[in-house]
Amino acid sequence: MEEAREGRSLRRLADAGAPEGDVAAIREALRERTGAADPSTRYLLVRDGRIVVHEEFAGPRHGPEVFAHGPLPVLVPLLRHRGRMLRYLVVETSRDGADVCLETAGQRDAESSESVEGRTDALPKVQAGGWSQPRWQRHSEEIWKHTQSEVAEVVDRLTREAAPAFIALAGDVRARQLLRDQLAPESASLLVEVDANTRADGAGDAALRHAIEQALDGALARDLAGAIDASHAEGGRLRADGAEAVVAALQQAQVAELFLDARLIAAPAAGAADDADAPGTLVALDAEPWIAAEGETFDAAGEVARQPLAEALARAAVLTDARVRICEDEPQAPDAAREQREAQPPFALLRWERGAPGHMQVQGNGRSFA
Repeated sequence: MEEAREGRSLRRLADAGAPEGDVAAIREALRERTGAADPSTRYLLVRDGRIVVHEEFAGPRHGPEVFAHGPLPVLVPLLRHRGRMLRYLVVETSRDGADVCLETAGQRDAESSESVEGRTDALPKVQAGGWSQPRWQRHSEEIWKHTQSEVAEVVDRLTREAAPAFIALAGDVRARQLLRDQLAPESASLLVEVDANTRADGAGDAALRHAIEQALDGALARDLAGAIDASHAEGGRLRADGAEAVVAALQQAQVAELFLDARLIAAPAAGAADDADAPGTLVALDAEPWIAAEGETFDAAGEVARQPLAEALARAAVLTDARVRICEDEPQAPDAAREQREAQPPFALLRWERGAPGHMQVQGNGRSFA
């Protein structure tokens, strides 16, 4: 199956016009088994028979497969996956210790991992009775509390240093409770608690991983909603709507965040409609302002290629240090039908208000954008 899939990929790459040296480089890369579990996604960028970018993401691919050859790289698939790479903490705790991992969504290996080993001289809380049972219960409880205090120190430190989107907490019920009580407010506010003792012998982590996926989706949705709300603030004073307005803002390096509808990305690369906001092509330039509308020229910049709307906007955004956000179009339920609608025009959150004095203007073909 792997060989058949590899063969299809290489044929599609050759059909796209890639030279044999590039195809050979990708063939070798595909044959390097990374050990990542399916599903996983790869992004490969080759130049003159040499791989210059090779990134792998755990989890399913977002968007269609892309095989392309041209003067400029296809950036949107890479940005689409990188945009989901939130950092989070996974804490698996028990009465005798804990494992704390800093992970990044889409990455197979943890960024860092720390273990806390507690004292082992505590007796089980349930004893056979006798005059000393309450004393041993108190003794055990104090040791468990001390252990979770050490775990809390690790979690609080990593929260300050790494700023995770959330903290997934699993493990023994009592240990989780003791840990919650000792976390700093900043850490406690990020907790996503999972009712599963993953440190028990023979326990699996399916419930924990499912909770992490749900937390990731929720964090991404909240982050995107907050950014969209910011673009609407103060009557949209810092918002550019539609392709023409966004291009003008990108030419000024005025865009802080660019928003692209996932359906716009999937739109045909050619065949622009009369509507200025319809999916079409834009001109990629080799110098500032990096992007131009069809027919627009600049004395200091030459044309590199014509690109699909989403790719051209994303390239100009990256070159002007703007963040690219993909507005995904996922059904609310796994078996729900996908809503039938047209792709929404691009929009942007601006660094400063349009027409504000004191900012450069770019002249092109008699047009001026402020």
